[in-house]
Amino acid sequence: MGILVALRHGQSQWNLENRFTGWTDMPLTERGREDAAKCAAVLKKFTFDVAYTSRLSRASETLSVILKTLGQNPPVEVDSALNERHYGDLQGLNKAETVAKHGEKQVQLWRRSYTTRPPNGESIEDCERRTWPFFVQYVLPHLVAGKTVIIAAHGNSLRPIIKNLEGLTPDATAVLEIGLCTPYVYRFEGTKMASHEVLEVPGIVTKGASLKEAQVSEGRV
Repeated sequence: MGILVALRHGQSQWNLENRFTGWTDMPLTERGREDAAKCAAVLKKFTFDVAYTSRLSRASETLSVILKTLGQNPPVEVDSALNERHYGDLQGLNKAETVAKHGEKQVQLWRRSYTTRPPNGESIEDCERRTWPFFVQYVLPHLVAGKTVIIAAHGNSLRPIIKNLEGLTPDATAVLEIGLCTPYVYRFEGTKMASHEVLEVPGIVTKGASLKEAQVSEGRV
């Protein structure tokens, strides 16, 4: 039986500052590194045969902390297909200030519509066009072969994978909240997903996403 562990990176500096990050390569905060180590503690039962991550350091650093904490050294494949969605003209902008300027309805549409692109950026659907074919071509064969795989990536590159594995609608996928450093575990029989679960990580504070700047202190960014 193949096993996939998929998780979003830890808190980055722009998560902390409540900014649209996209392809901007921001490092983890100290909390992000601490949460990655806490995440590793619930993954001790897994021995990973291969690992995948994006070309953005917040994801690759999260993976590095997890593997180092576990004392494991599987081959690591890095690919831009797993990058976060490109937020175009919104990258670097504070989310709360963007809401004040454009209205919460418009910003929510940019963030949580499956097909709507922010100005000069990607939609979640655009992410699916690169992320899911990559998964099918490179990751799935390992799972079919019974291997255990870890992916450390981003909310909007993981959403299309979860959508296809769990049979979610585009609308349900777009509003799916994927917690930072929260492992999604999928078990495969052949090419089919047989079961899945989301593991609780004790001590993780940075759990979700929000448009409200007041919630940044709670890690909901």
